[in-house]
Amino acid sequence: MSKVKIIQVNESVFVPNERAAAEIRRRLTAQGTLFLNVMSSPGSGKTTTLVALINRLKEQLQIGEMDVDIESSLDAQRVADRTGIRSMQIHNGGLCHIDADMTARALQEYDTQGLDLLILENIGNLVCPAEFDTGAHKNITILSVPEGDDKPLKYPLMYQVSDVVLVNKIDAMPYFDFDLDTAKKRVLALNPNAVFFPISAKTGEGLDDVCAWVLREVAAVKANAASHTE
Repeated sequence: MSKVKIIQVNESVFVPNERAAAEIRRRLTAQGTLFLNVMSSPGSGKTTTLVALINRLKEQLQIGEMDVDIESSLDAQRVADRTGIRSMQIHNGGLCHIDADMTARALQEYDTQGLDLLILENIGNLVCPAEFDTGAHKNITILSVPEGDDKPLKYPLMYQVSDVVLVNKIDAMPYFDFDLDTAKKRVLALNPNAVFFPISAKTGEGLDDVCAWVLREVAAVKANAASHTE
């Protein structure tokens, strides 16, 4: 009988990424910068939502934004043009995700000193981005009404790793078979700690509540930073 060589693997392939992510969080926390990772499927209204939120918050916070895409710089340009903040495009070489190492390399080119809030607009995909910790303090997923209230059943990991779920395009609910209560129950069944916000990036409905949440999280990071310098 032929001999079979057995290799014992004791460390997850994700461990190096988790270490890099922890270092990003440590560094940004130390300087008092809240880092948000925003994920969704294509067409959910990620960029439109971010533009609306940034414009509501930019008088109170110093905000930066990084945008991940396979090729174009359209979304980063839209954010910069419509908000006036500094935005950077990250091309990820055709991959379906961005990981902590890629984020760290982007941060070497993006001066985050003095920022209260840094937003990463992740690539439009409900599978790969959920698997990789980017170093963000909080993960946000946008679920749009036209996608259906069954998305959490189809892509459970995305909702398990998300701290916040924004249900966007609620102004379109009369035209789609979408039940808000059902969507919320499905999200909370996967992640009981998830914060759930129904919003419309188009009309602005619900965005004030999201802004209030962001301001609380910024304050928490700054308090953490202050406690470690005393």
